[in-house]
Amino acid sequence: QVHLVESGGGSVQPGGSLRLSCAASGSIFSRYPMGWYRQAPGKQRVLVAGITTGGATNYVDSVKGRFTISRDNAKNTVYLQMNSLKPEDTAVYYCNFASNTYIPLGSWGQGTQVSVSS
Repeated sequence: QVHLVESGGGSVQPGGSLRLSCAASGSIFSRYPMGWYRQAPGKQRVLVAGITTGGATNYVDSVKGRFTISRDNAKNTVYLQMNSLKPEDTAVYYCNFASNTYIPLGSWGQGTQVSVSS
């Protein structure tokens, strides 16, 4: 059983920054694309950013130029650097192993709350 543990969330003002981390247990981390997903109150969970096993990245339009996803296979960890945060970025953020089209494959962790408000 692979476990995912997200951390790094918090409360910030608009324009602020946060860096999320997701640590995965087990030995399969480097073999899969990874995705960061978020779920805002009353809405479905959606993909925010993804990174392939080779390091190629993909972003939804609403975060392009503001968020950066990266991975460290030696540490079994994927990161999400979030800059210029907006109130609409408020959500619980989750990471997961993903298919080549970023369909989430594993069990969800507890997520980490990001709140952006003035």
